[in-house]
Parts: sequence; C-alpha cells; structure tokens
Amino acid sequence: MTTFDPLFLQETQSSTWEKSELETLRCSLYWRQQQLLVLQPPVSKAGQSSDRTQRASSIRPLRDPNWLSECLKRSTVQLVRADLDLGEPALKSWAEACESSGKALYLRLPSAAYLPHKHRGWRWGCKRVADWILAGVGLIVLSPILLVIALLIALTSPGSIFFSQWRVGKRGKLFRVLKFRTMTINADQQHHRVMADQSIHCLHKREDDPRITAIGKWLRRYSLDELPQLINVLRGEMSLVGPRPWALYDAVRLSADMQLRLNALPGMTGAWQVSGRSTQLDLETVSQQDLDYLHNWSFRGDVQILLRTLPKVLSGFGAF
Repeated sequence: MTTFDPLFLQETQSSTWEKSELETLRCSLYWRQQQLLVLQPPVSKAGQSSDRTQRASSIRPLRDPNWLSECLKRSTVQLVRADLDLGEPALKSWAEACESSGKALYLRLPSAAYLPHKHRGWRWGCKRVADWILAGVGLIVLSPILLVIALLIALTSPGSIFFSQWRVGKRGKLFRVLKFRTMTINADQQHHRVMADQSIHCLHKREDDPRITAIGKWLRRYSLDELPQLINVLRGEMSLVGPRPWALYDAVRLSADMQLRLNALPGMTGAWQVSGRSTQLDLETVSQQDLDYLHNWSFRGDVQILLRTLPKVLSGFGAF
C-alpha cells in the first residue's frame, strides 16, 4: 500500500484542522492501484500519531461536496473503497461525490467466499437471466398500475413521484434504490429525529412514522412502493430474490460477523419478507436469516420464495 498523494486533493500536508460540527467526517486516505481507500483515522495514544496516520493523508471534514467531486473527476482513481466505521454522514458524502464524478464506491467488507454466485455456476446464471426476463416483463405488464400510482402521488402530495436512497449492493457497492415516494418532502433529514427512541439493535422502521403520507401508507401496506425496484433489477443492482438491501443507517450498526452478508446481491423479496417482515426488526436476527439463505441458496428455493411473496403482499402481512 502506497501513501496517497495529498496534491490529489489540492490540500496542504498538514492534518490539523479546526474543530466543527462536521468533525465526524474526518478520514484518512490511501492510494493503491488506482483505488482510493477512505479509512477511519486510527486513534493515537498520548497525543502521538500512529505510523498509519503518518503514512496516510488526512483531509478536513467534507464541507463542500462539489470540491470533493471535482478532485475525483481530475484524478486517475477508478473506484473508491470506504470503511463502514466512517459512519453514515461521511459515507453519504462520499457516495454523492463518487456518483457525480462517475466513480464507483464500495464498502470495505470481510471476504465472503461462500456466496452462491461463486459456487453455483450455471444455476446462478439461470437465476440472473430469470431476473432480467421477469423484471422486463413485469415493468411492461404493470405499467398501467405504475402510471396510476404515479398520478395518485402527484395529485395528493407535493414533491417528486420517486424516492431514491443509498443502499448496499453486491460486494458492498453502493447504489440508489428506487421507490415510489411514500413520505413527506425532506423525510430523510428528519429520519434520525423520528427514530431517536428506536433500539440501537433494531431496523429503523416505525408503524406510527409521522412522515408517511396517506397514500404512502396504502402503498406500503401492499408493497406497491417497491415496484420501481424492477428497474434496479434490470440494471443488475438487485435480484428478484435475495437478502434485504441495507440502508446505510442500518448497515453501519451491523456487527463485524454480520457484515459478511453485505457482500451479497440484494433482492426485492427474500426470506425476511416472507417470514417476519416488519414484525421482525432485530438487526442480528434479520442478518442471520440472510446468512442462512445464502448458505443454503438454491434456484428452487428462490422460486418458492417468489410464490410465497404474492399472498403475503396481497394480505398486507407485516407491512408498514
């Protein structure tokens, strides 16, 4: 691993910066084979810098996303890998900068050698072909319903029709999941205030979430808000069946053992959705369920989950 050249970010070599409310966005950078590693700065003892701190380039808190984006555009960096320990605000800032500069952002995760696409060969290939065919057909067949939903959202609530959010995809690559908007404008900015009384061990979901609109409550009950994710499937970012696509505010709270499942290709539906769904919110339990699915994956199992999904959706089971 070589030391990252601080001239890339057009900053001085000093790593001392003024304190601010964005201090948590501080990070250290390493350059390696056209990859930029964004790491949580190591904690030094007795005020002395560690060897890693001396070999890395520290940058100030990310106050200006445009500045970072321009730096990435002018660099030869092909992709960026970031520590989960950086936390949600920093990861979102890097994700948005990477998106605007045309670079991919991956989370640095433990290796997961048991993932099905590594060992199932042609069976996994059949699954991906089925994903693309069914997603394409689904978008065509459901297009009248999609148009009606879009019209209802536009007529009943100010704001955009669609909502996108950073989620963790295959090998830890961040992507924007697509949904119909079911909440008020700027709901993301209110997220942590609304979820303040939630247990740190639970998914951030509340049945009495005040941000949900009237039409949004109905869409969520029957999972109609998730139909635009068929586009994510066509893009190769998701599968029809797979582990839950984790939002950053949930992913950063996973234990080291459970971070393995963030390597997997996420799905629109899966074991969690057809068993516990929103009645089962414990992070470790949901993650273990996903790991069990991955360890025991089979094409037949995916078909069974798809068949079980329809009656669950129609009944509104565990949805909010």
